[in-house]
Amino acid sequence: MNNDEILGGVRVLDFTTIVSGPYCTRLLADLGAEVIKIEPPEGDFIRTQPPIRAGKSAYFAHLNCGKKSLAIDLRQPGAIELVQQLAAKSDVLVENSRPGVMQRLGLNYATLAKLNSRLVYCSISGFGQSGPWATRSAYAPMLHAASGFDLVNLSYQNGLERPLNTGIFVGDVLGGTYAFGAIQSALLARERTGRGDSIDLSMMDGVLGMLIYEFQEAQFPQSKRTNAFQPTRAKDGFIMIAAVKPNNFEALGRAVGHPEWTADPRFGTAKGRAANWTTLMSMLDEWASTRTAEECEDILTRGGVPCSRYYTVREALQHPHLEQRGSFSVIDDGAGQLKVPNPAFKFTNAAAEARNYVPALGGDNARVLSGVLGYSTDRIAALYEKRILHDDSSAA
Repeated sequence: MNNDEILGGVRVLDFTTIVSGPYCTRLLADLGAEVIKIEPPEGDFIRTQPPIRAGKSAYFAHLNCGKKSLAIDLRQPGAIELVQQLAAKSDVLVENSRPGVMQRLGLNYATLAKLNSRLVYCSISGFGQSGPWATRSAYAPMLHAASGFDLVNLSYQNGLERPLNTGIFVGDVLGGTYAFGAIQSALLARERTGRGDSIDLSMMDGVLGMLIYEFQEAQFPQSKRTNAFQPTRAKDGFIMIAAVKPNNFEALGRAVGHPEWTADPRFGTAKGRAANWTTLMSMLDEWASTRTAEECEDILTRGGVPCSRYYTVREALQHPHLEQRGSFSVIDDGAGQLKVPNPAFKFTNAAAEARNYVPALGGDNARVLSGVLGYSTDRIAALYEKRILHDDSSAA
């Protein structure tokens, strides 16, 4: 264990797939945990998803760097017992199967806790482990719809009647982040009590918890829709101006050459701005229309106004601020180099960063079983013969 690895020495069995669970366990790996990804013989579905280069998925690498891969066919006799042996020597297990699946396999918390009372067991699901919707399949787009997130977002748009398309999986990333935090809390509690715990993580609850104003407004309806921050149109693009507090608005008036706005009854108070929001937005559009987005950003930033022009993801990846901060790591998945984000948090005395290792399917079978369980080469070979273990070559 390295002293600068916060989770060094913590072993995690990762039974997750797609996005929410792998996002959680990728963060655990970034903090130095030994994450053993349990995959079916065909591998995680995300291994097949673009961008693909030289047969390798950058999408998979992004979510699974720093982990080891153990490919097991759980349908074969003896496979469950093998996993139970690993669970007995692990600190954390994370799974995002539909509720009931792990119990049918004999890999549920109640069973494994008898083998390892210190195990922290995290179940990530769409709607939680109990309730009428518990057994429904759930992916982020349907959670956005079910939670009210999509209709809230629609209510902030002008002239649209259909909910916006979903391409960014907020529910998955949020669920994985909540799970990551819950696991840390359970590990901390274990230091005090000596006991592990079971975590029931509902992604639906996570999305609802993000809708702070809207959650309360649903209970205490307001007569007028709250004003949404909207892009200001510049000569060659858009800029987002977020003059939230009174001092921000005063700075905005000065920066755009209208210091008199603070004395104007239409704009001088938060109530006045709310009532005349459309007029204010039009005046900002007029100011920006003769300037580039970069010029607008420079003027407003110098004036102390919170703002940003709109960047593409490709432009953000090349931004000197993010480069200097060390927001990305460069890894190699066997098909070449790619950037992946580091965690959004940094520590002064510990490492929190993506690890430059992307596992091939079953590429760590022998290393895990010999290192964790002490299996001999012959015993591991026998597991291949019984079709319990698989790897890239046997999958092909």
